[in-house]
Amino acid sequence: MRRVFVTGGSGFVGRALLTELRSRGIASVALARSDAAAATCVGLGAEVVRGDLEAKAAMVAGMQGCDVVVHAAAYVQEWGAIEEFRRINVEGTARVLAAANEAGVRRAVHVSTEAVLCGGQPLHLVDETYPYVQRPWSMYAQTKAEAERLALAVVGPLEVVVVRPRLVWGPGDTSLLPQIVDAVRTGRFRWIGDGTQPTSTCHVRNVVEGTLLAAERGRAREIYFLTDGPPCELKWFLRELLATQGLDPGDRRVPLAVAKVAAAACEGLWRLLGKKDPPPISRGALAALGTEVTVDDAKARRELGYVGEVSLADGFAELRGG
Repeated sequence: MRRVFVTGGSGFVGRALLTELRSRGIASVALARSDAAAATCVGLGAEVVRGDLEAKAAMVAGMQGCDVVVHAAAYVQEWGAIEEFRRINVEGTARVLAAANEAGVRRAVHVSTEAVLCGGQPLHLVDETYPYVQRPWSMYAQTKAEAERLALAVVGPLEVVVVRPRLVWGPGDTSLLPQIVDAVRTGRFRWIGDGTQPTSTCHVRNVVEGTLLAAERGRAREIYFLTDGPPCELKWFLRELLATQGLDPGDRRVPLAVAKVAAAACEGLWRLLGKKDPPPISRGALAALGTEVTVDDAKARRELGYVGEVSLADGFAELRGG
């Protein structure tokens, strides 16, 4: 691996990836659609190609000489117009992979998510053979599943590998931790059920570890789950995560059955009213945190040599500044 083209380089996973590539002395090129994104990527040692996921010609040009593409860009929102999710997550993915094929790139890693399997049902140590759900519980999950199918069906010299990290966390988090911190500080946080449901997690540097191993050793058209290791209790994980910010979530809770009804009602009302802000509770959030979601990463450990070098304890210590 000599030169890597990265989409989403200014995002949570992308920043960690560019940092690691620089530390290994591997050249990187990042797609950036704004001045701020470009400045972030340059600061992490990347060359920058200006454009977005619709700029195929710019991507083809930027991918020249690259042997790997990592597609980490995505529209990660709890709510919005399905057209926007599809434009970025599905059409954008198709365009990135088409550009990689045209540029003669050898390998691409598509960063996906366990959410493609989430339809409200518990997931207990599922592996990569678990089927897609017919009706994912969020527009994000729906369009990421469509994108994943596209990636696995690519025809041409390009070899595509898919990684699925579960519940990504760590320094620089722009999604999970900020949302939970805001919910606690505004008094909106509630445990779904008693909060003791098991969960898998994946520190952002473990995502990077698995992604680069997939680029080097992954089998084409295969999927690899990535986690921090054995599952933990969600309540314990979130309490520890919030403690790094000096916060206690308390013990207020809502039964899962009540939360499901409330989420469906809120989503229906929000659609009827055409609201753009996310509803106070959504089925996507319930699918991610309201029931067990544990995955088995044995395939990545066996085939890629994946370890998951950052432990939960080390990750929490880093967030505390220790």
